[in-house]
Amino acid sequence: MKIMKILFLGDVVGPSGCKAVKNYLPEIIEKNKIDFVIVNGENAADPGVGITEKNTKDLFKAGVDVITTGNHVWDQKETADYIARENRLLRPENLIENSPGKGFEIFTTSSRLKIAVLNIMGNLFMKKCEDVWSVTEKIFNKFKLKKNADFLIVDFHGETTSEKMAMGHYLDGKATLVVGTHTHVPTSDFRILENGTAYQSDAGMCGDYNSVIGMNKENSIKKFFKNKDTKKHFPSLGEATLSGIIVDGDIKTGLAKSVKQLLIGGVLKEKN
Repeated sequence: MKIMKILFLGDVVGPSGCKAVKNYLPEIIEKNKIDFVIVNGENAADPGVGITEKNTKDLFKAGVDVITTGNHVWDQKETADYIARENRLLRPENLIENSPGKGFEIFTTSSRLKIAVLNIMGNLFMKKCEDVWSVTEKIFNKFKLKKNADFLIVDFHGETTSEKMAMGHYLDGKATLVVGTHTHVPTSDFRILENGTAYQSDAGMCGDYNSVIGMNKENSIKKFFKNKDTKKHFPSLGEATLSGIIVDGDIKTGLAKSVKQLLIGGVLKEKN
């Protein structure tokens, strides 16, 4: 075994996103010989925000190994208690001090290789959290690829491409993959950076794209018009597209040998 195949899926949004993961993921794992699966699940709950214990168990059952989150991690009240008991469910490492759960963990695969997963959140236009740069620097003052773990996947949950790109270049050569989440729109800039780290500004979402970032489009338009009969955002329930990225990690170096985009189902299609 010379390569570790790692799949990262973008934000799972509501029932349609959960259904798509359940329906497509087992076949994707088998077809692509995936060794490890990471999913951002912060919008998996039925309202389209937050994640429940049932959501996490359903995702694990479908083949997910680790779930990352973001600014909506606490939108379901039960999560704060559950995350303290489930180390495969992460929250951003740079949330305010003493937040429940962890944002960085090292997992051992069935082949005895170690995969570290770091969940961080941007500072620009996001809810208040600790400085992402100082927190990340502190981690990498101690963590070294191939010394502490064979691979490292970084989920940067952020609003701006500039902040994500800067982090990608900062971690180039220090991580296997740096991938953005949060905007729910897959970017076409997936590539391997100069020092061997795979990068994509945003993985997109696992949700219905006949929507406004996963939410009902008619209601969202009303909200922008400040229409008085606008309801609270609720997810669109059409067929979801599974959006993500597959990375071939070099077992010898821990860096990326190849990277490709994954778009399956729904209205988005891979560009050949």
